[in-house]
Amino acid sequence: MADPTLDIWICDARQSEPVLRPFQLSVAPGEQSTVGLAIVRAGLASGQDDPVLARKGCFGVFGKRKDWDSPIYQGDRLELYAPLLIDPKAVRRKKANQNLDAKFQAAAAKRKARRL
Repeated sequence: MADPTLDIWICDARQSEPVLRPFQLSVAPGEQSTVGLAIVRAGLASGQDDPVLARKGCFGVFGKRKDWDSPIYQGDRLELYAPLLIDPKAVRRKKANQNLDAKFQAAAAKRKARRL
């Protein structure tokens, strides 16, 4: 039979600086230790439909996004993430276009130098 309490870490990065604190998750007999159970017992949300958790991917374990009913184990670090300020795809696209712009500018400079 599993230990009735799990020692986990909770990292709340929803505000400015991430705050890491230890937490003991008490699990009743016949109850599964899940990410959702840990979030509710820690007082971070009242349930799966809580507006605090409205967006997808707002929590995970060790940097991996997890679902509400994903299991959580002894020593895991449950993380609550802040919303993204910039879309990562847009950043990659912008960087790729900057490199492309530099390539076109270099080619234009070569053509100009040949004309002179």
